[in-house]
Amino acid sequence: MQIAVTELWNKCLNIIRDDISEQSFTTWFSPIVPLKFQNNTLTIQVPSQFFYEWLEENFVSSLRKAIDHTIGRQGMLEYSIIVDKGDRKNPPLSFNLPTTNQNPSKDFINQQAAKSPFQFKNLDSLELDSYLIPKYTFDKFIEGDCNRLGRAAGMAVANKPGLTSFNPLMIYGGVGLGKTHLIQAIGNEIKQQFPDKFVLYVSTEKFTNQFVNAIRNNSIEAFTNFYLQVDVLIIDDVQFLSGKEKTQETFFNIFNHLHQSGKQIILSSDRAPRDLAGMEDRLLSRFKWGLTADLQQPDFETRIAIIQKKLQDDGIQIDFEVLEYLAHSIQTNVRELEGVIISLMAQASLTRKEIDLDLAKATLKSIVNEQEKELSVENILEAVTHHFSVDLSTLQGKCRKKENVFPRQVAMYMLKELTNLPLKSIGYHFGGRDHSTVIHAVQSISEAMETDKTVEKTVKKLFNRFNLNTH
Repeated sequence: MQIAVTELWNKCLNIIRDDISEQSFTTWFSPIVPLKFQNNTLTIQVPSQFFYEWLEENFVSSLRKAIDHTIGRQGMLEYSIIVDKGDRKNPPLSFNLPTTNQNPSKDFINQQAAKSPFQFKNLDSLELDSYLIPKYTFDKFIEGDCNRLGRAAGMAVANKPGLTSFNPLMIYGGVGLGKTHLIQAIGNEIKQQFPDKFVLYVSTEKFTNQFVNAIRNNSIEAFTNFYLQVDVLIIDDVQFLSGKEKTQETFFNIFNHLHQSGKQIILSSDRAPRDLAGMEDRLLSRFKWGLTADLQQPDFETRIAIIQKKLQDDGIQIDFEVLEYLAHSIQTNVRELEGVIISLMAQASLTRKEIDLDLAKATLKSIVNEQEKELSVENILEAVTHHFSVDLSTLQGKCRKKENVFPRQVAMYMLKELTNLPLKSIGYHFGGRDHSTVIHAVQSISEAMETDKTVEKTVKKLFNRFNLNTH
């Protein structure tokens, strides 16, 4: 029996793995243990209430898909949640919970299922559903210099949809910077303020699939009429319209009609309109009619605020030094930052430890790749301290003796050359020195390398430890 349920769960995992990132799969599905399968119900054991809530909130559609494919539409899922791990004498204490739509005969459960991706719905159908995710709100979208224009424009549109000059509103930026969060937050705010308006969020991929199905079923008129009744149309990732001439033509006609009717259009893209290749000129010109706002990588202060907000929402408080460490270590985007926070919370939940600096370092170390490990701040500082036979405290201290200042400046120079850390973050690793001190150090070493062969040889030797050459 155990072999059968294990095989069944492994089939589910194969389907789930294709739906989510490898990091999410490792964090949230590797710890799950399949317990039993009877009466078309698969019971899986999760390590904590936190795990159960996170799975239900974020991966319920992937789980439903896996159950449908392996058991069938009649299949159901049940969680066994560990509340006490027990010891050698006492077995673990757990309790069981069904998924949110286990008993369709109950009105309450029907209400829950109506809000859940677990319901049996054709995701490419033309039903009057906004497809907005309630958790994406303005309250949870942290404002900073990196996104202030986009957020302010989004709020203006939410307060007066179709009545501002921001129509269309186009939000663009790199991966993981919060585009989908922001455009969905606008939609959710409009729905709250104007319940009678039909707000529709749709990805470009889904729009294209619907259009292809309409061609196949000879129902293009029904497809177009459906979109013409929308009051607020939110299209995510419009760059994927590139090269799809027929889809672009239909979208162009829908866009024109909605805009002329005073309906609000909100778009997102991974690049600015001028950089969108494979688009009709007439469509690009309409993208530029309203306001285009970009989202940039969050600065240090914004990263601090994002981490604080995320942890506070889950009722977790951590020391400021841990916040600083995380904010200085993750420079790329909001999604990666949130991924690290989620992994950190998962580790704390699994190990039943407080989130401290050691746990943060261990968590980060497990998710960065090998090259990032080699070029980490710790490894670079270790190379400098070892070469000059000084302590780390000496590099980070305030001593102005020449024999201490030179290694410190070399270390600052190497961090500037070998990492993407901003100057302020580099100064943080040297006792909180400001960016001007780092600039001075970098300039001093650069000039010394040009005039003193000994300095040049020393720096090259240190660079060679990481199989790199100096500029």
